[in-house]
Amino acid sequence: MAEAAAELLERAARRDAALEELRALRVALQAVPPAALRSRLGEHHLGALFGLLAVNDREQVSACVSILERLLQALDPLYVIQNLREELQKGLFHPDDSVKILTMSQVGRIVEDSAAVTEILHSHELLQQIINCIGGEKIAVAKEAIKSLSRIAQSQEGLEALFGSSLLSDLRNVMATSDVVRYRVYELIVEISSVSAESLNYCANSGLIPELIGELTGEDVLVRATCIEMVTSLAHTPHGRQYLAQQGVIDKISNIILGAESDPFSSFYLPGFVKFFGNLAVVDSPQQICERYPVFMEKVFEMAESQDPTMIGVAVDTLGILGSNVEGKQVLQKTRSRFQNLLNKIGHQAKNAPTELRLRCLDAISSLLYLPPEQQTEDLLRMTESWFTSLSSQPLELFRSISTQPFPDLHCGALRVFTAIANQPWAQKLMLNSPGFVEYVVDRSVEPDKASKDAKYELVKALVNSKTIAEIFGNQYYLRLRAYLHEGPYYVKAVSTTAVEGAE
Repeated sequence: MAEAAAELLERAARRDAALEELRALRVALQAVPPAALRSRLGEHHLGALFGLLAVNDREQVSACVSILERLLQALDPLYVIQNLREELQKGLFHPDDSVKILTMSQVGRIVEDSAAVTEILHSHELLQQIINCIGGEKIAVAKEAIKSLSRIAQSQEGLEALFGSSLLSDLRNVMATSDVVRYRVYELIVEISSVSAESLNYCANSGLIPELIGELTGEDVLVRATCIEMVTSLAHTPHGRQYLAQQGVIDKISNIILGAESDPFSSFYLPGFVKFFGNLAVVDSPQQICERYPVFMEKVFEMAESQDPTMIGVAVDTLGILGSNVEGKQVLQKTRSRFQNLLNKIGHQAKNAPTELRLRCLDAISSLLYLPPEQQTEDLLRMTESWFTSLSSQPLELFRSISTQPFPDLHCGALRVFTAIANQPWAQKLMLNSPGFVEYVVDRSVEPDKASKDAKYELVKALVNSKTIAEIFGNQYYLRLRAYLHEGPYYVKAVSTTAVEGAE
């Protein structure tokens, strides 16, 4: 098979290969491992195939792209950049997006290779063309370009190449293409900035990060909504948070939330601004953030208490994020009855809201109620128990009724709530005293699909791994749960049949 492929390859290298021969070569190459072709593959073969792309024949271009995808896999990235640099540059100029994607995928391989990436840094034209690809209509091409440039910028030499030369002008020229492309460049800049304090310094000195922040705090509400997502990504790193604090950006975001009351268009950007503080609280200190920016907590409660499903969803997500660690839980507990009342509303929404909001409520409840074993102090266990009872007059039955509904997402969401509380003694006592609950847990027949079986298995695992389960549930139930765990999530009991002579 390799012989046949090599022969077809020789014919294609003559540059006048017919379409039928290209089709035959494409089929033949699928049956040959790329490594088997390496010794027979010469620069003239690849040059000829790249040459055959320079036609206005979609079928021929498609066949050549498939062939080159297969052949280039056999080559070391260093070889590709050293011997096919010109072809790559032409590929990025090609009018057919499939050729651009093929070329960008090779650039992706090159930038991931420590020996090959330095070759790209010395190829100004190629870098220029990769930057231009950010402005391409095809999002797949733009994403690959962003990914490659982000990887190039992970070295000092790469940062110098992008920000210390005329390539910065090329980035700015591409930004001028459209609003969409401008945001793509911001996305790239934020990705680069997130790597290290030094990377952020290059991006800040280029003027691009200050421009992003300027748009975030500007008057255009739709632009604000887009920019806040990128600034939130920047805040995920300690050096990013430090920069935003030093530049007064966090204070500005807080002030914009304060002024949102009088802005009829605040619904466009408010969800993103609130999520920003929610993420900030988790990666930083919930207590410090909530104390320093009280407007954040106030706005979350206002949104959760409103009648707007969009605002309720964002507030519920934020409460779930905030309450995902013990410090955040304690911050919420300090609000006393207001949070308890809010939990009752969240429990009501989990039962009655449209499906998407119900799922978000179930996920938030799971996050709020979970306590790692090492943090289960008496005070915290009392707190989670009081939160659980605030959700409904009969919370266990509420989630059990949701878990028996024929909607896999809701079913699994309710099981995750049970899993979140399964290692807490008060919850185990509730489960034991709820008629038929333990039988429901060990009943495999109620789980219709893989996701449900996995979710039920996680619940069983959480119960079995708890130190108090044997004492509270008793030996009989404990052994049944252990047997379930041992058998795995997909166990099916064998049914024996007896053959009867003469039976049909």
